[in-house]
Amino acid sequence: MSRTLTTALMQEIDHGSRDANLCAIEEGLREVAAGGAQLVLLQELHNGPYFCQSEDTQAFDLAESIPGPSTERIGALAAELGLVVVASLFERRAAGLYHNTAVVFDRNAGIVGRYRKMHIPDDPGFYEKFYFTPGDLGFAPIDTSVGRLGVMVCWDQWYPEAARLMALAGAELLLYPTAIGWDPADPDEEKTRQREAWITVQRGHAVANGLPLLACNRTGFEADPSGHGHGIQFWGSSFAAGPQGEILALASDRQGERLLVDIDMTRSESVRRIWPFLRDRRIDAYEDLCKRFRD
Repeated sequence: MSRTLTTALMQEIDHGSRDANLCAIEEGLREVAAGGAQLVLLQELHNGPYFCQSEDTQAFDLAESIPGPSTERIGALAAELGLVVVASLFERRAAGLYHNTAVVFDRNAGIVGRYRKMHIPDDPGFYEKFYFTPGDLGFAPIDTSVGRLGVMVCWDQWYPEAARLMALAGAELLLYPTAIGWDPADPDEEKTRQREAWITVQRGHAVANGLPLLACNRTGFEADPSGHGHGIQFWGSSFAAGPQGEILALASDRQGERLLVDIDMTRSESVRRIWPFLRDRRIDAYEDLCKRFRD
């Protein structure tokens, strides 16, 4: 028997302040709940601008504890609206110790799990190593009333090992809150290659693991607060894919959008029967995966 899960991806611009962003999230949650959503994925670091374009110690003031004010507000909305919500926050764990953390709320159960971003980039415009300590919770799915969620964050989405470990631990759905975009100075053909690579690699994770996948990206232009860089045009394009990598829904690359997507959660069983990749893995021959590079 099929089991349909109605999911929502809330692709937003930065509205200028934490309060304004949380108000937009509340409006969106109410809208998608009215449309029948059961599971909602928010974008990476949704409370404010993507501050990692430059290195600024004052940006640490944006971090908050978990539990904290934002989790209280989002958790209350999840309970009121009967939703499972995957949020994304700048976590202050202790003085000088911060994480990029996804938090999962389950209807009336409050916070049921968190995931701390494991892969931390350090590239022009994405100076995340300055702000975030690598995650220490591993690749552990989070059990909710709608299923076992394999939650990861942004840069994690380029690594097949991360998706595989979530699948091997029993994840039923892969989810990625994301903040990725173009350097406005890049030529159009390079922009196209980057966006298509981003979509393709994640569709590959869905195929290789026989799992549906949700990716929710921010959109809109955000200037570099230091004034040294070109800023980032976040490319949106939030999407849902089925367990054969098929695109179920795809958002605009230029504007905010709230996608409602029905996912058949029983298809993974039938797909894995005809494409038994987990069965045919040669676990006896993969030891070199634990090396940085095979010289």
